Amino acid sequence: MNRQPDLLITRMQEGNEMAFSRIYERYHKALHGVIYNVVKDNDIAEEILQDVFMKIWKNAGSYDVDQGRFFTWALNISRNAAIDHLRSKAHKNSSLNLSRDYFVSIPEDGSDDMEVQTDSIGIMTWVKKLQPMCIKVIDLIFFKGFTFKDAAKDLEIPEGTLKSRHRKCVQELRTSMGEL
Repeated sequence: MNRQPDLLITRMQEGNEMAFSRIYERYHKALHGVIYNVVKDNDIAEEILQDVFMKIWKNAGSYDVDQGRFFTWALNISRNAAIDHLRSKAHKNSSLNLSRDYFVSIPEDGSDDMEVQTDSIGIMTWVKKLQPMCIKVIDLIFFKGFTFKDAAKDLEIPEGTLKSRHRKCVQELRTSMGEL
């Protein structure tokens, strides 16, 4: 891939704080939505979002336009930070007394949970084009923050099979979005 870098991203990589501020304005709502869908707590999502943008600022030089879109890079940082929070000892200790309802996400309006989540970051159009198995895999791994081990258990398939399907599904999504 030989892509042209976004001038705003290039300026941020050079240490331009105004460019970083504009990038924050461009992406903060979408990244917050991804984080919130994993942690299910707005205050914690806000806190993680701030940490994510600190990571983006500090590690801006590691973003390579030839490796993919900036949004995908930032999305992965966000999702990983949210999952890291769920795996943290502090979160586990704070959730010991939470009810089962906290972990079961049932939309009150009857809409599909993933549809609400993905509409907030504008990719539902592409996700809907995928095969049903890919929709399930993307929902569990990206939007619900499952580990491969937990998602494989939920789908009742071997973890290696899930990883292979995940790679295939992500490739299909990228192709559908025109990222290749």
